[in-house]
Amino acid sequence: MTNTATKPDAANSAKERTGRLSADDWAAAALDLIAEQGVSAVAVEPLARRLGVTKGSFYWHFPSREALLVAALERWEKMEQELLFGELEPINDPRARLRALFTLVAHEYKSHVVYSELIKAMDHPAVQPVIGRVSERRLDYLTASFRQAGLPRTDARHRAQLLYSAYVGFLQLNLQLHQTRMQHDEFEAYVEHMAATLIPNP
Repeated sequence: MTNTATKPDAANSAKERTGRLSADDWAAAALDLIAEQGVSAVAVEPLARRLGVTKGSFYWHFPSREALLVAALERWEKMEQELLFGELEPINDPRARLRALFTLVAHEYKSHVVYSELIKAMDHPAVQPVIGRVSERRLDYLTASFRQAGLPRTDARHRAQLLYSAYVGFLQLNLQLHQTRMQHDEFEAYVEHMAATLIPNP
């Protein structure tokens, strides 16, 4: 009786240890849960059910729920960097790069939702440093882009802060205050207006 009862558990453990799910799979699932329900929703048991595995799979990769949260936030931060530097850096003209940035950011809905949820959880010790790094990196990137587009240093920083404030404010209105979402054409016109207003003329 004992042997037949333990064999399936041993087999399941072996499968989990051989990498049926990676640590990155868990981090990606945690990030999806943050986007759907917020940071406080990240927990081992619901994620295990969502992924169709036992909790043993989790503990093979992470010592705690907090370690998983850190991995999920690191994954999001890396995705943010790859989005900017991977897709926009090949564009040589600074004004064209800024316009491409407006278009790219406007249509990255999941990233907006994650960012909005992280802002709500700024008092969490794992969240605050990530938001700080991401925000400063974004502001530095925008400042450099506006400088390359011809603005003086102070004006470039002010323009970057204005744009970033508009971005965060828009998220607040739409995702946290549940303002009625714009129709597609209205939203595209808004993005175009922002680009025309904030990108310096040649």
